[in-house]
Amino acid sequence: MADLEDGFAAQRLFNQGYSYTYDDVIFLPHYIDFPTDSVQLGTRLSRNIRLTIPCVSSPMDTVTESHMAVAMAALGGIGIIHSNLNPTDQAALVKAAKARRVPILSNPVFRSPSDRISSEDDFDSNPYILVTESGSGRSKLLGYVSKSDWGKLPEKEVKIYDYMANSSESVSSDFDLDRLAAYLDEKRRGVVAIVNDDEVIDLATKEEVERIKGYPKLGAGTVGGDGKWVVGAAIGTREQDKERLEHLVKAGINVVVIDSSQGNSIYQIDLIKHIKLRYPELDVVGGNVVTISQAQNLIQAGADGLRVGMGSGSICTTQEVCAVGRGQATAVYKVASIASQSGVPVIADGGISNSGHIVKALTLGASTVMMGSFLAGSTEAPGTYEYQNGHRVKKYRGMGSLEAMTKGSDARYLGDKAKLKIAQGVVGKVADKGSVLKFVPYTMQAVKQGFQDLGASSLQSAHDLIRSNTLRLEVRTGAAQVEGGVHGLISYEKKSF
Repeated sequence: MADLEDGFAAQRLFNQGYSYTYDDVIFLPHYIDFPTDSVQLGTRLSRNIRLTIPCVSSPMDTVTESHMAVAMAALGGIGIIHSNLNPTDQAALVKAAKARRVPILSNPVFRSPSDRISSEDDFDSNPYILVTESGSGRSKLLGYVSKSDWGKLPEKEVKIYDYMANSSESVSSDFDLDRLAAYLDEKRRGVVAIVNDDEVIDLATKEEVERIKGYPKLGAGTVGGDGKWVVGAAIGTREQDKERLEHLVKAGINVVVIDSSQGNSIYQIDLIKHIKLRYPELDVVGGNVVTISQAQNLIQAGADGLRVGMGSGSICTTQEVCAVGRGQATAVYKVASIASQSGVPVIADGGISNSGHIVKALTLGASTVMMGSFLAGSTEAPGTYEYQNGHRVKKYRGMGSLEAMTKGSDARYLGDKAKLKIAQGVVGKVADKGSVLKFVPYTMQAVKQGFQDLGASSLQSAHDLIRSNTLRLEVRTGAAQVEGGVHGLISYEKKSF
């Protein structure tokens, strides 16, 4: 009996020379002495950025732009706006995210009274067109045109001022969801413009407000000292990225993420030192790394956070093409173990496809999880929906795909525009997932249940249990992985919530 024991301690398991993914390992249950709702998921993205949920949207051009950044901040996480566009446009996305208070979906279209609307395409999928003096958001609001009213016009080529609805009423961008809903109810209006510093930035419809109110109730969200959403942005390691960073700092970013597939380079180390010297108050997340030595180099350079993962994303082919990388479970445990000694939080980037993977990443030492495919295809992700074989889908592509590289992401792979480009990612389609405002809260509830089974009432508690060898793990055989999923059925319907 004295020789009997359950599983392995993490240190022993991950020192055997195997590269484990999340599906390869399983935690053994521990002792429960608290209810699920008492589990606290508050954490840190970096040394100084606090979040109420451990969720980060990836800086990919099919995942994070302003709408996703606002939604993630409203949920208590954070969005990192991608850099696969020119610096001015990236800074504009940061400003757009920070100017909003309510995560409504709106890309307002502006016209002047003397313009004409020639086709439905002019509405650009919006139910309304806003009419201002000059036809831009930076001039006086005069009214709006609804798509339905325009469709009823017998003559479509008349000027807008002949049939527009006159209204100069607007609300401030600091209106929260409840105040916005109350305003629309009080005024008995179906639509109102939202203004920030005399610029029209959004158009809130009653339908959109009711959509958001139908999701799980939002908390305070991730708000900075200026009362605006906390927003991050990515940059590369080229010399011109220093200029890009200037634009982003002026736009108000709270954290910068250096976006590189292999972060242990002289280019990134020099850039981290430059940023900490030039902008000492700005947190810098370095990466990507998967080994202890990589992590140590970036920590010594001054990184405030580390992004862990190489080749584990669903659209990434780095391990296949370059024969370099590491299984994500092993990578997270190893890097988090060394980073914790310096108080540097770790972001588990890639390989997340369900709530169980999030539980494993966080328990193995990560402070947050960065998600790409998990959030792609959502309402808030960039791009338009299309139908493929009867399914509603959106495009999702790796930043190492040739398609993304033509937009500039080859810098992430230390590429040179004058040389041959080798793809380290693919382009694909993902199914419509609905709004992150709905499925992320349900996912976090599932994570809380996982933490309860582990006997961990918080992320820090989970980290303490794993490092004290109290939590035990085992490697799952192929048969055990099959048994741990749905099996033995001719057909089934799987709904997570």
